Amino acid sequence: MSEQSFEQLLEESLKTIRQGEVVKGVVISVKEDEAVLNIGYKSDGVLSRNEYSNTPVDLTTVINVGDEMEVKVLKVNDGEGQVALTYKRLAAEKINKRLEEAFENQEVLTAPVTQIMNGGICATVEGTKVFIPASLVSDRFERDLNKYLDTEVSFVIIECNPKRRRIIGDCKQIIVKEKAEKQVALFASISEGMTVEGTVKNVTDFGVFIDLGGADGLLHISEMSWGRVENPKKVFKAGDVVKAFIKEINGEKIALSLKFAEENPWLNADVKYAVGNVVTGKVARMTDFGAFVELAAGVDALLHVSQISRAHVAKPADVLSVGQEIEAKIVDFNEADKKISLSMKELEPEAAPVAEEAVAEEE
Repeated sequence: MSEQSFEQLLEESLKTIRQGEVVKGVVISVKEDEAVLNIGYKSDGVLSRNEYSNTPVDLTTVINVGDEMEVKVLKVNDGEGQVALTYKRLAAEKINKRLEEAFENQEVLTAPVTQIMNGGICATVEGTKVFIPASLVSDRFERDLNKYLDTEVSFVIIECNPKRRRIIGDCKQIIVKEKAEKQVALFASISEGMTVEGTVKNVTDFGVFIDLGGADGLLHISEMSWGRVENPKKVFKAGDVVKAFIKEINGEKIALSLKFAEENPWLNADVKYAVGNVVTGKVARMTDFGAFVELAAGVDALLHVSQISRAHVAKPADVLSVGQEIEAKIVDFNEADKKISLSMKELEPEAAPVAEEAVAEEE
């Protein structure tokens, strides 16, 4: 057997590599625009800045001597006797495979929104953009997509074609599914009469929709107070936290109320508003036949025009004004119909019989 030279033995001890092969190497030097790796081959591998990332970067800030890296062979000989390597292409292949598996398994992914585009948003998964159309961003119409920028969204991939750079995501079905699960859990845990807490979602002229965490409850204007509420928008705003009780559950509809029984102003009304009691109240509204006086929130009494004064009063507005505080006497109380009648006249002193006294003196 012929003796082999040291160079031959060394060369045989080194592995062979092929273009496209994935290899591991140890960084032996780093400059701003390239890193050199020992990949166990007779020549070192060179990783240029352009093959590290699509974004220009100073390699000395992201790679250190001694780092072990997995890279892909671009060329076995770059023309200068070195092996040309790529890191970004291998990373792209890995994430493409990851996204294809997620697509096949309908896996839920979570990623930051990095770009707002015409007609949708882009979420970035390990450097790869996933486009989510505006119609699939939420389960409801979103007028302003900018609020999603720099936030994280969860989605499933509904179309995956990395070669054409067409990867489409869908947040809507995740949201719909989560809401359905929350709705089932909510209805399993609530019952009529139960006190619940929620957040005001939308305010309308007729009531307020409150998010109970799985379903919305409607707080109708008539159930907002024992008193009178003229405009819900003056009382509530989106984001308010409200504690109410469930008045009725009808299928998926939940009716709420703030008219708690223990706060009913008619409790013990027969004592507070017994005939003969003198009370104070504010004129709430007026008609031609009388004025309605609020004695407490939810308790109005009628002051008939004939009971305003011993003197003749043609119309309540001639002597009274809305918001005016008055003192009157209870002259009638009907708890069943929740009707109370007042009289200011009863508190006025009776006129002295001046005429009769004058006649007596003349005689």
